[in-house]
Amino acid sequence: MYKLDLPIDLKEQAATERRRNLEQQRQSRIFNSKVRTIGVDVQALNEQVHDHKLRSQREQQRHEAFASDMKRNDMISELLQKRQEQDIRNLNGALVEFRKLHQQPDAAREWDLNDPDAKKKDKPARVHDDDPRCGIASIQKFDGEDLNSEARQKLMKEQMREWTKKQKAERNLQNKRQSEADRLYDLHRREMDQRAMELNKAEEDCRRAINESVRDYNKALADEQREKERLKAQQELDDNFTEIVNNVNGDMLMENPDVAQSAFGPHRVITDRWKGMSPEEQEEIRRMQDYQKQEKKRILEEEAERNKEWDQQRLTDARAGILMDREQERLRKALEKGQAEENRRMSAEQKSHQEYLNNEVFTNRPTAQYFQQFNTSSR
Repeated sequence: MYKLDLPIDLKEQAATERRRNLEQQRQSRIFNSKVRTIGVDVQALNEQVHDHKLRSQREQQRHEAFASDMKRNDMISELLQKRQEQDIRNLNGALVEFRKLHQQPDAAREWDLNDPDAKKKDKPARVHDDDPRCGIASIQKFDGEDLNSEARQKLMKEQMREWTKKQKAERNLQNKRQSEADRLYDLHRREMDQRAMELNKAEEDCRRAINESVRDYNKALADEQREKERLKAQQELDDNFTEIVNNVNGDMLMENPDVAQSAFGPHRVITDRWKGMSPEEQEEIRRMQDYQKQEKKRILEEEAERNKEWDQQRLTDARAGILMDREQERLRKALEKGQAEENRRMSAEQKSHQEYLNNEVFTNRPTAQYFQQFNTSSR
């Protein structure tokens, strides 16, 4: 009789179960394509990293060179702009000085009609709240009232917020354009140096011409001042003789134009005695008007000449930009063509290498039975 109720060896069963679990874990690690590593070309990866570092270093040096050129060009442009602004300020100052000396409002014949203090001498439109001239609809706004201050401040804040957004967008756009323009400075550098030299020479010529014109203008002003002083002295002398003659001969009752001069100033006359302007005064006014016309014509011609020079400079810059864009496009096409040739060469090499492996190296083709023996065990 066979004995079938033998007790189970728990220790041996536990060891068998442990080996089975280890085998399953090993198979899961080996047969998982994400965990298993077939092989990596470490030398090729190191060469790629080295090439990338070299490219980054060259790009950094290139950007630094572009930044240096950009700073120098900005300094030159700022210097030229400051000199131009200084010239404009000098011309405007000379114009204001001329107007201050020769075109004062109180020297006009119609000063009595255009006196700004005339309203101060007149009776005000409203004396007090009980003024009988103020009707029902004569309520006036008092100084200091601002009933719409909250809405106005809110609108100002909204407007400031919109301006800030627009400025930020413009700044971002400007940064993008600047980063794109940095690639063109290498070809633009020599041309900018030559252009700076030409601009410097043109600036010196312009400054020399301006100095000559200012010297001539100052000389003309000095001559005019001396002539004015001489005329003033002559006028005073004539006035003294005229007063003596009037006192002796009684010019108050005669047709003498000198009696129409007012005591409030030489530019004012007594209307009931005035007989009209003298030929000398008319001639002096015509001469002064002709001088002013010539001076204005000269200033307009100088301004037109400067505008013409700046237009020519902007046209030259535009042509240079177009040439640089064409050169950049040609370089890009050449780079793309070289890249395409390199890709074709690498494709041909890979194809030749694959044919060599298929025809020379792997000549012993494995059968289906060879592949069926894998993945059956982890050992």
